[in-house]
Amino acid sequence: MDAVGFWRHVDIPDDLGERPAAIRTGLVKLPNHIAWSGQGEYDLDDPRGRERVYELVMTEGNEDDMRAYVDLDVLLSMWDTMRLAPHVRDQWAEHLRSHGLIA
Repeated sequence: MDAVGFWRHVDIPDDLGERPAAIRTGLVKLPNHIAWSGQGEYDLDDPRGRERVYELVMTEGNEDDMRAYVDLDVLLSMWDTMRLAPHVRDQWAEHLRSHGLIA
């Protein structure tokens, strides 16, 4: 029997990138539905903290969360180094490719 792997739909808004993320700098406390492990405070001015916020929001967030926390230019600058589950990376990559943002 072949393993199918885990897959869950990721909410990616079509209008992402039409305006900067609502929250772009400073300390943020992610809501429990995103940071359900309890560690939810991160510094967006720290590269690793920003990357972790994006990873969590892109994996666990809904469209409104994406608009609040994900700035498309910042996302593209971190894309190659981000640690995302395969099902999340695949869906985001398809979205970014369809908009001509990555090859």
